[in-house]
Amino acid sequence: MKKLVTGATGFIGSAIVRELIKDGEEVKVLIRQTGNTHNIDKLDVEKSYGDIRDGGSMKRALKDCDTLYFTAAYFAHWAPDPELLYEVNVGGTKASLKAALEAGVKKVVYTSTNNAIASSGPVPADEEKAFDYWKAGDHYSMSKYIAENEARMFVTKGLPVVMVNPTLVIGTNDIKPSPSGQMIIDVVKQKMPGYIDGGINIIDVEDVARGHILAAKKGRIGERYLLGNENITVSNYFKLIANIAGVKPPTIKIPYHLALVLGYIFELGAFITKKPPVVTASEVRIGKMTEWYNCSKAVNELGMPQTPIRLTIQKALDWFGENGYL
Repeated sequence: MKKLVTGATGFIGSAIVRELIKDGEEVKVLIRQTGNTHNIDKLDVEKSYGDIRDGGSMKRALKDCDTLYFTAAYFAHWAPDPELLYEVNVGGTKASLKAALEAGVKKVVYTSTNNAIASSGPVPADEEKAFDYWKAGDHYSMSKYIAENEARMFVTKGLPVVMVNPTLVIGTNDIKPSPSGQMIIDVVKQKMPGYIDGGINIIDVEDVARGHILAAKKGRIGERYLLGNENITVSNYFKLIANIAGVKPPTIKIPYHLALVLGYIFELGAFITKKPPVVTASEVRIGKMTEWYNCSKAVNELGMPQTPIRLTIQKALDWFGENGYL
């Protein structure tokens, strides 16, 4: 039977498609008519057109599929209309999983985010720590938390869902690029004037993709698995990128309250121009948090690989360089 991937044109989704093809699986993708398919144009996949908010198109796409990799989401920390984040992330989850339930899918791997769990504080958080991103006021994080709870509700209805929560993902084939990829580019091109020194967890996109596939095979229904690797401070992460690239790292540590004021100013400008701000107040609040995680559950139960992040950064730099981003 075929494997359906939603969000297949994106960074994580396309990586899952590549890994599935490596495994010899037949892959179908759900894409929007207006979607940028550059990331999958050279891949041997069957294309089905539709929208995750449209249960009918999802049901058509699920025909002859036994597994759904649900990676589609509206990923943005700012939107001209924040309600759209909830419409896509929550509404799309409900419509798509209802279609999967009706289609009798044998396994759903639902891509959530570490933001649906919690920041850690001094001790790395695991899957049991309660969500605490309300205080960040970040609509993306809140919409994904609500959406994950919707996915959990479908488990009670008999849908075999396993949830995975990737941390900060970097790697190759990041065509957009993602915010994490842009961060690398900005450090290398020395366009990052300063930073707020929080903590982050980094993982290779190929490890995340493999983690999804392992979750489909080995994941326990109703459980969630943090897909992450190394915990590191933001300043040390930037130093590592700079060291590998042979450039100077950002050296200015921006005071939190100044960064927060700048975030509000940038948001005000975005409200006027309707263009994404350089940074939002919610991103500043998240940046101040320590997002360190204990990802041993995915490693021990699923066998998720752990590529050293130095190697992953090098691969990402090579790919960005070869494709004209640097």
